[in-house]
Amino acid sequence: MSKNTFEENLENLDEIIEKLESGELSLDDAIKEYENAMKLIKTASKMLNEAEGRLIKVIEKNGEIETEEI
Repeated sequence: MSKNTFEENLENLDEIIEKLESGELSLDDAIKEYENAMKLIKTASKMLNEAEGRLIKVIEKNGEIETEEI
């Protein structure tokens, strides 16, 4: 899978969900789409965890700006 943004991964996941819910896929195709969805979920989850790790709370203390990871 190409390196997509978090939002692109969510859009792709939504498309897969629509395909699966349509009931028009063969069992083999449904399984392939499910596998793709699981990869997207894993990738998006990793991206979200990385983003959360970068969140920084800025605290002003004694006239200096300090950063604190939250």
